[in-house]
Amino acid sequence: MFRPRPKQREVLAYTGGRMGVSAVPGSGKTSTLSYLAARLVATVDLRDGQEILVVTLVKSAAGNFAQSMARYLKNEFGLLPGLGYRVRTLHGLANDIVRERPGLVGLPENFSVIDEREADDIVQEAVETWVRANPAAPDDYLTEDHFANAHTRTHQWPDAVKSMAQNFIRQAKDMQLTEVTIRRQLERGRTALPLAEMCLAIYEQYERGLRYRGAVDFQDLIRLALRVLELDGHYLERLRERWPYILEDEAQDSSLLQEQILRRLAGTDGNWVRVGDPNQAIFETFTTANPKYLRDFLHETGVQARTLPNSGRSTASIIRLANQLIRWSVNHPLVEIRARQPLTEPFIEPTPPDDPQGNPPDQPEGIYLRGEKFTPDEERQAILQSLKKWLPENPDKTVAVLLPINSSGANMVQALRKAGIEYVENLRSTTGTRAVVGTLAHIVEFLVNPQESAGLANVYRIWRRDDRGDEEAERAIESIVTELRAIPHIEDFLWPRGTDWLDSKVSAAEQPDLYEHLLQFRLRVRRWLGAADLPIDQLILTVAGDVFALTSEVATAYNVALHLRRFAELHPESNLPEYVAELTAIAKGKRNFSGAGDDDDAFDPERHKGKVTVTTMHKAKGLEWDRVYVMSVSNYDYPSGDLFDTFIGEKWFIRDQLNLDAEALAQLTALMSGTAYVEGAATRTARTDYAAERLRLFYVGLTRARRELIITWNSGRRGEQVEARPLAALRGWWEQEGKRS
Repeated sequence: MFRPRPKQREVLAYTGGRMGVSAVPGSGKTSTLSYLAARLVATVDLRDGQEILVVTLVKSAAGNFAQSMARYLKNEFGLLPGLGYRVRTLHGLANDIVRERPGLVGLPENFSVIDEREADDIVQEAVETWVRANPAAPDDYLTEDHFANAHTRTHQWPDAVKSMAQNFIRQAKDMQLTEVTIRRQLERGRTALPLAEMCLAIYEQYERGLRYRGAVDFQDLIRLALRVLELDGHYLERLRERWPYILEDEAQDSSLLQEQILRRLAGTDGNWVRVGDPNQAIFETFTTANPKYLRDFLHETGVQARTLPNSGRSTASIIRLANQLIRWSVNHPLVEIRARQPLTEPFIEPTPPDDPQGNPPDQPEGIYLRGEKFTPDEERQAILQSLKKWLPENPDKTVAVLLPINSSGANMVQALRKAGIEYVENLRSTTGTRAVVGTLAHIVEFLVNPQESAGLANVYRIWRRDDRGDEEAERAIESIVTELRAIPHIEDFLWPRGTDWLDSKVSAAEQPDLYEHLLQFRLRVRRWLGAADLPIDQLILTVAGDVFALTSEVATAYNVALHLRRFAELHPESNLPEYVAELTAIAKGKRNFSGAGDDDDAFDPERHKGKVTVTTMHKAKGLEWDRVYVMSVSNYDYPSGDLFDTFIGEKWFIRDQLNLDAEALAQLTALMSGTAYVEGAATRTARTDYAAERLRLFYVGLTRARRELIITWNSGRRGEQVEARPLAALRGWWEQEGKRS
């Protein structure tokens, strides 16, 4: 039975109009909103065809919301679940709207929606085409040290162009600007805007790719849904009649277009509830989301502003630490960051006495804000030593290591595996997926140059991958690898015409098992070479059938085959070298790719007690653990805008530390508004915005902890990084005041 707290009761007293709710981490906002939705279904006199509309951000949240509502309707209101309400993601809602009126926005009845992976492939193709056609383009932007560097021009520059183009396309669609509109404006202009010109050319090719497929992307759905509502007033009125109440979760991550869709559906006098936490808005720098839309809504005339300040997640000490970070943010030493309001009230408050989900007993000794200057490896080793001591004593507890980026997570996973510590990954792609893709990349790379004995030796090592960890087997593998590397002509082993290399090295009579083993390897390699002329997806499945045994590995290989088949359709000129490059990019995390079991939107820490969860700060949002390690809190991953800070968006090979993504968007804005573009101004603004968002990300990280919190930092690969300013401030406060409060 749901027992609401006093502040939750204030939200549940809602009967109509507009209401905005600012909810702190662990306040039970989803439970509160789903209970409110269930109560409205049970008490509002809905006419036939009317529904309570609940809008969420991601599919897993929609599923959790629907389950929660079903439970409340059945157990607390005695009603059948599934009737009188609809739970949709924002993209799902936009799809519903466009599907009912596709012709109104120039789409065929059978239009398709491409996923992010296919959209990425189309952009990649457009970028490669543009870069090949414009070899002199980087001349104006590379530093002197990198001007003549071929690797920079062929690898780093295309990646920079792709990032620019993706942000440009995303922003253009959020501004409802087609490529035709931008081209027309660019042709009228008199000022050179080379980055806008570059990104527009890629945008044009991207849109041609969509039209060729009769498809739209996720951003188009939002843009076109709003357009439908603007063009068809009668249809809009019917939707308002259908959904008399709209409840929105995670509203801090709403974009301008998404907000405008819900504003139109609610109408000026409609019933609209928005719930979110601006302090947990951590997607602003790589999406069009912005917490200011929720903040502004909370201060609109006629909006009932409510708070959910009580959280039963963490101990009193962790709550004090989180609140001190808010205070420090409100009085940030740099005025330009302070003006961005990275963190604001409400402060987190413990739960009231006798709350059924009260806070864990306080233990100030469970907080460690470590000031030591570690190298990256020393930091990992310090965490490992801590875990080795803590895990045996707490088999019934949950624990997580939170890192700023996926590659850091992968390094931590390797360290845990080497130390023999059980772990579970909640990263963009798991170690298992990367291992499968890497294995396939090495084998296909051998098929590109099958005359090289070193490649054959490497393939043999891969074929024996399941024997790793067995010292005797590894010695035998290395012995055979050495022999294979020494073969002068690979045909002497694979297709002997005279003396068989295998017979000269291994006696079938004296070593029958080894002889049969190598004979089987030879047959496998012959089969792969014979399959090299097949379509790439068939080649991958042929190799996978011989190499992988686990169901998860086979399923991941199947996903790889599908990915490469789509890649081949987009790049019909591709051959094995291009497929190797694509597989290598996936294995290094440079492509959006998910293997079997990589979709962890519904990750549940309680299922992994006694194991270490490794995840990024972004994927940790919405989750909680008994003990949390927050790593790498340096001025690189959490800059504050100081002169010696470095920023991820500013590439080392670009002159004057320009953030080309920000500069390209500034050129787009200048073009469409008719204002002057000043090079470098957007880079400075981007630094401030990024610093504000990373402060919110730090807040998200430390509020994942229930009982114990350990925060560390490292000096980076070159030893140049220092402790992040907010961590240093918290550490000083904690030592002097916090632990004794």
